[in-house]
Amino acid sequence: MSVEVNKAKKEDNTLTATLNMIKQAIELSDLSNDVYEHLKTPMRFVEVAIPVEMDDGAIKVFTGYRSQHNNVFGPYKGGIRYHPAVTTDSIKALSMWMTLKCSLVGVPFGGAKGAIACDPLTMSMKEKEKMTRSYVRVLGSILGPETDIPAPDVATDAQVMAWIADEYSNIMRVPSFGVVTGKPLAVGGCVGRTEATGRGVFFITREAAQATGMPLDQARIAIQGFGNVGGNAALLFAESGSPVVAVSDVSGGIYNPKGLNIYDIVNHVEKTGFVKGFSGGEDITNDELLAIDCDVLIPAALENQIKSNNAGNVKAKIVIEGANGPTTPEADHILKDNDILVVPDILANSGGVTVSYFEWVQNNYGFRWDLATVNRRLEEKMTEAFKLVYSFYCEKCIGSDMRTGAYRYSIQRLAEAMQYRGWLRSSTKK
Repeated sequence: MSVEVNKAKKEDNTLTATLNMIKQAIELSDLSNDVYEHLKTPMRFVEVAIPVEMDDGAIKVFTGYRSQHNNVFGPYKGGIRYHPAVTTDSIKALSMWMTLKCSLVGVPFGGAKGAIACDPLTMSMKEKEKMTRSYVRVLGSILGPETDIPAPDVATDAQVMAWIADEYSNIMRVPSFGVVTGKPLAVGGCVGRTEATGRGVFFITREAAQATGMPLDQARIAIQGFGNVGGNAALLFAESGSPVVAVSDVSGGIYNPKGLNIYDIVNHVEKTGFVKGFSGGEDITNDELLAIDCDVLIPAALENQIKSNNAGNVKAKIVIEGANGPTTPEADHILKDNDILVVPDILANSGGVTVSYFEWVQNNYGFRWDLATVNRRLEEKMTEAFKLVYSFYCEKCIGSDMRTGAYRYSIQRLAEAMQYRGWLRSSTKK
């Protein structure tokens, strides 16, 4: 294996990068190493076999995972993804990010993440339903409204959440729809949940632009990923008058320096399934999108998109991480040296878990807020979180970056809670 391939694999290891960031934040904050000992490993990590009878009658055994990282603030919370390339390290890292995210935005959840290693694009709806229900049957004992609450993630949606809620309710023999969030409205879902992460990205971008003196209505926006997060964020930027000059999805991207018609792109994607083929711009690749001349770059696809080999090409003044882990540590250093502000994922994409919290509260109390109330409370939460973290970064993290500031701020909250609960004798160094 070549040196370049080895280097790339090392750079792509999200778990190693996350652990290094946690350790660095703890050391910079003069916190006890005991804090790191609590945060370096999930409290529980489960790997299970999921047998499914496929449509052709054959039995196929899938591998499922659930990582429950830390529940000092409350029940575990985190999405379930269906993807062929999931790894134990990536699932553990994602659960850690969720712990940090919940602490940062101030919702009473701990971090978790789940996955099934599969290719959902090759499966029928019936096969996915069987697989989902089997996942719940083998893991049902560690799930629950007061224990661990899954949500949608890559290749899972409201329908998958409905299957989970139904199967869990069958096991418990009582309706228990609060076991998941991101459900359809008919079974206890929350209005605004589907758009919440993208809406949160919009609010965070607005606050970052204001903090740096950038007029949002003149900011040229480029968005990698035109799914639930990127697509909804693009619509909100279009509504606000911000020119969205480039968007992309797995099929490729399009670029128009004068601004794209986002409404037409949405219609095109609804008809064809992909951004590719839209006639209102120049065809570009996903890599080319990252280097587009723009003011705000929003990577809202998958992990490890901005790396050491392309970070120097980024021309944006601000990077808003709509996806989880889109920037590697090596790329972070390059962006910082180029005076590019990176608003980290644990802050930028926390709108989803925030509205998941709203949904959970409504399920517990048996009532429903209207859309205006949900969006207003989301805006309040996101705005408050940005201002607190940005102020902390400016005052306490001179010479560092905003990711380090966000990690320090989040971990200090976690350390305080762990000390009060008696998990630590002291959260600070003696």
